[in-house]
Amino acid sequence: MKSHIKNFILITLVAFVTFGGTTSCGSKKKMAKQEYEAKLEQAKNDLNAIIEGTTQWTLEDQQSRVDEIEKMDLQNPEIDELIIKAKEVIDRKNAEAERLAEEERLAEEERLRILEEQEQNKMKPQTSLEDYFAIIAAAPNADDANEKISEALDMFASPDVPVLIIIYHVGDIIDYDAPTTAVKYLNYIKDQKKVDVSVNNVKYDNNNKIVELELIKK
Repeated sequence: MKSHIKNFILITLVAFVTFGGTTSCGSKKKMAKQEYEAKLEQAKNDLNAIIEGTTQWTLEDQQSRVDEIEKMDLQNPEIDELIIKAKEVIDRKNAEAERLAEEERLAEEERLRILEEQEQNKMKPQTSLEDYFAIIAAAPNADDANEKISEALDMFASPDVPVLIIIYHVGDIIDYDAPTTAVKYLNYIKDQKKVDVSVNNVKYDNNNKIVELELIKK
């Protein structure tokens, strides 16, 4: 009788252990599957966010996440395809970022160059337009006069900037001489060797170049 009881208990224990082991193994497999599916879903979401540009991650973070997913080796065709697309998107964004950075660098170089040029110009003795008139008129020869004319023309937006000469001005009544241009009037001063006008008004463009000059007879 005792032998039968021992056998029964032994069989029961074996069955319990076997059932328990099977249940535990099944539970672990279920958990592993759930964990895999969760990783798979998260990977899809992250990769799609990178591809669609909806993530707030930096490009460096995006690249790190793609590398991380790739190392997980999820063995899923959809994930593999998304990884390829995500890498292409990141490569394009990196190229664009590099292009913008280069543009900003060049713009900054140009800004600094202009500032340096302006500072250098400030250090140079400035010759006014009326000074140029007097220098051109007093030039000892045509070559010297032409050299000063070229310098004076640098103050104008172009050699053909209009020059207006007031010959009569009383109250609201203003009479003008025939209109001329900057280059013509400077050559006129060279030929006449005298200056009988003064600057009445000057208009400049955004580059501080003269776009219209109004003179008045002395």
